[in-house]
Amino acid sequence: MSPGPAKKKASGKAQAKGRSSAKAPRRVKPPAKTKARSKAKAPETSEVLEPEVLGPEERDILDAAGEPALFSGQHPPAPSNPLQRYLWEARRYPLLTREQEQELTRRYYEHGDRDAAAKLVTSNLRLVVKIAMDHQRYWMRNLLDLIQEGNIGLLQAVQKFDPFRGIKFSYYASFWIKAYILKFVMDNWRLVRLGTTQAQRKLFYNLRREQEKLRAQGISPGPKLLSTRLGVPEQDVIDMSQRLDSWELSLDAPVRDESEESHQNFLPDETPAVDETLADDELRQLFHQQLMAVRETLDEKERDILDRRLLADNPMTLSELGEEHGVSRERVRQIQARLMDKIRDYLREKIPDFDEQFADLAEGD
Repeated sequence: MSPGPAKKKASGKAQAKGRSSAKAPRRVKPPAKTKARSKAKAPETSEVLEPEVLGPEERDILDAAGEPALFSGQHPPAPSNPLQRYLWEARRYPLLTREQEQELTRRYYEHGDRDAAAKLVTSNLRLVVKIAMDHQRYWMRNLLDLIQEGNIGLLQAVQKFDPFRGIKFSYYASFWIKAYILKFVMDNWRLVRLGTTQAQRKLFYNLRREQEKLRAQGISPGPKLLSTRLGVPEQDVIDMSQRLDSWELSLDAPVRDESEESHQNFLPDETPAVDETLADDELRQLFHQQLMAVRETLDEKERDILDRRLLADNPMTLSELGEEHGVSRERVRQIQARLMDKIRDYLREKIPDFDEQFADLAEGD
């Protein structure tokens, strides 16, 4: 009978050893003292928090962000640090095993179980944080804002997920989280909205990431190469690069601190001067007078074409005029061309500097 208890004791040691060794795959470095229960769930942590959408090149987003212990700590941070407070709260919710995840998703899908939905959301809050921190590296936005948008995407994923398609919920949810974060970044990147076309959205999401990949390979990320790799026109790459690298400046902002002068005060005034406006009015009146004078020298058909085609707000077509006068469309066009030459010759004689003042008309347009 004695081997029995000894064997049981050895088994208990093996289990304890297994719980201890299970910590190795976890990427977030734990504090020196960690409960055995959290160690036992470390492999699940690694599996749940690393969906394929993040890409294999992402080692540890928390470490890369310089915050390896954001999820650690036995006591809540001070209320003055809302980010660390949120991360500490997110850590309180246990991660799910694959079996638990499947059970909860089915309960919500089939019965609309709100408790199941709440557990799915809270257990994946750390997934949202990882994806948000990844995007903060590229877009330099407030991390809490990105987390908030990612949480909205997580809620959408819970509502849309079909547990009978054989896909892990965390993998599916990561796409929704990423989509909401990217939409928030794009909508708030500039006062003038970016990404109004599909090509622009593709560039906005992928341009900087592709540039970093090429630089890591020792390749200069020129516009032509980027356009080939991303499948968009080269000019779109140039335009988006300029937009992403530039900064907005409000015209109402003061030139210097405590200054009453704004940038708008230094913009050139493009309003025509009074003397220029008067000169333009006189020139228009002279043109109208001479045009009416030359009209009196035209025959009836030419006068009708001038009034109803060249001077009308809604000019008639050549075909319509041709039908009224009983001639072909081409004949009306010939009469119009001859009429324009006659008007130009007359106005050149009557208006000084006609070719300069009315360049379009002088050139035959």
